[in-house]
Amino acid sequence: MAGNGRGGDRERPPRIPMPRASVEDSGLPLPRLDDLPPVPLVLPHDVLKSLLGAWALAACSAAETAAVEEHLGTCGACAEEALRLRGAVGLLHQPESLDLDPTLRTRVLDGCLDRRPPRIPVPGWAAPYDAESARLDALLQDFGDAEWHAPVRLRWFEGNGTMSRRTTVAGVIAHLLSVDGLVAVALGLEDPLGDPEAEGARGSAARTEAFWRASRFPPTRSVRVPWREQSHHLVRTVSFTGGSTGALAVPYGDFTLPLHDAMLDRAFECWVHAEDIAEAVDYPYEPPAPRHLNRMIDLAARMLPAVLAARRREGLAAPGAARHLVPAGTPGRTLRLEIEGSGGGEWLIPLDSPGAAGSADHEVAHVALDGVEFCRLAAGHVSPQEAAAGQGGDREAIRDVLFAAASLSRM
Repeated sequence: MAGNGRGGDRERPPRIPMPRASVEDSGLPLPRLDDLPPVPLVLPHDVLKSLLGAWALAACSAAETAAVEEHLGTCGACAEEALRLRGAVGLLHQPESLDLDPTLRTRVLDGCLDRRPPRIPVPGWAAPYDAESARLDALLQDFGDAEWHAPVRLRWFEGNGTMSRRTTVAGVIAHLLSVDGLVAVALGLEDPLGDPEAEGARGSAARTEAFWRASRFPPTRSVRVPWREQSHHLVRTVSFTGGSTGALAVPYGDFTLPLHDAMLDRAFECWVHAEDIAEAVDYPYEPPAPRHLNRMIDLAARMLPAVLAARRREGLAAPGAARHLVPAGTPGRTLRLEIEGSGGGEWLIPLDSPGAAGSADHEVAHVALDGVEFCRLAAGHVSPQEAAAGQGGDREAIRDVLFAAASLSRM
């Protein structure tokens, strides 16, 4: 029996008793180790000073951090050194936006083309449209259904007041598709309206309304593919012609633009409506590259004399404007338009007739505007009264030019 008992003890491992309160603990449970306060480190001055760099980089342990920070409260020399190191670390970690640089695409393409020129280059006057349609497409790529139906208000200036039309992000792309179709038709490409009854819809607003009416349902994200394909076809077609089609007339209904200006106009509209979309979905959007912005501003400045004349005929110009008409080609009263900042420059705007010559010797007024501000004025997004302009000279002439710039806008 005794032998069997010893054999049983060998087969069963000994039981390890759990800790319990003893008489000396007065019957209280043993304390939990994780409830005990940490034992502070006691380090000599030299060691604490050597830890300042790691402390500034937040690379110390919790105990080391506590020891260093307690020491800094009593040692002025180390406190000054710690402040200097923390400032240096701040310079190494500047906050940066996660958004891509809007000029990245242009810089990458320029670098590639410097090394290997394209076999069929894009004409310079079509490059802004190529860039702005690509930037807008990049904005649209990650949109979900909710973003495509986000409300957008199209704004423009008409007469002496601001007009607006409510649509959606998809509706804006449908608007661009239908108006870009004017250029497509001029180049012999397919009209996106695709309806013989739309032949009379030549203006941008009429074409857009016709496109919206022809759609059985409100535009959805499906409009992106035909818009992007059309933009590719436009750039490809003008590139294959070697730029020789630049003088081709593109009718806009009540006015006509040569193709090289029409492509700039479409680039401008693409940027402006991309900003409308970005605002609707609360997303930042940068202006065009400076050299493209300069081309757009130049187009607007060249169109101002004709718009001034049209407003004069409609009785919308200042009362004294008609008293100074001069023959075509003759120098007359001139306003100096100074555009500051990105894409800026100076333009002499003839005030007396579309064919008059601008002349610095006949300058009667001067207006200074930021480049982006001027473009937003020309897009009807800023009213003439609200345009932050530096002004000097003939007040009526300045008013007429600012209102004419706003009248360049249309739906």
